[in-house]
Amino acid sequence: MSFFISLVELTDASRRELETIPRVHAMLHGGLTLQQYQAFLHDLFHIVWHFCPVMAAAAARCDDRFRHVRMELYERIGEEKGHEAWVLEDIAAMGADPVAASGTPPSPPAQAMIAFNYYAAERVHPCSVLGMLYMLEVVSSVYGGRVAEAIARSLGRDPAAGGFRFLSSHASMDVDHMASLNRLVKTIDDAEAQRAVVNATRVNFHQFGQLFREGGPLEPVPG
Repeated sequence: MSFFISLVELTDASRRELETIPRVHAMLHGGLTLQQYQAFLHDLFHIVWHFCPVMAAAAARCDDRFRHVRMELYERIGEEKGHEAWVLEDIAAMGADPVAASGTPPSPPAQAMIAFNYYAAERVHPCSVLGMLYMLEVVSSVYGGRVAEAIARSLGRDPAAGGFRFLSSHASMDVDHMASLNRLVKTIDDAEAQRAVVNATRVNFHQFGQLFREGGPLEPVPG
């Protein structure tokens, strides 16, 4: 069995737990209010802004045993750089202030998620970054399109008219990214690196879920 299959099996419970969160369930089926979507985009901007720096930190710590990971991260940084600007475009299209959003800290769960990924890349194992990549790409490819459509529908907007560039683009883009990540993860045969990837994946799913619980940018569903 390849490590990628093991990764899917060992972390799928963490992914499925997302769907049990009342606010996530409500978002998938009923969308969000304008204020909620603005708050979500605010957190999303900061998560995306740190995406490339976390990958760079991990790449800098990859020794020659993991040079294939290092080279893949360099390529991924080139593909992902500047995508935080897409989130700012969506924030502006939704009537919020992108300057204020970029200058205001995200919610505590978002800060914890960002901090964990720096810590894991620099202090645990550089391959931990693959857990961050895997979680974000699973969420984007599996849920991104559905979320964009549900939110647009709830707001009476056309997703193509602006405000959904990041979610819509990554819903399709990350399908290709997942294929390349599949190939890369299959090459990881070091037990310590594998444990680090599995742990980082679980933590990232958990922390992403916290965005939709008490303390996150969106108020929980009552009851």
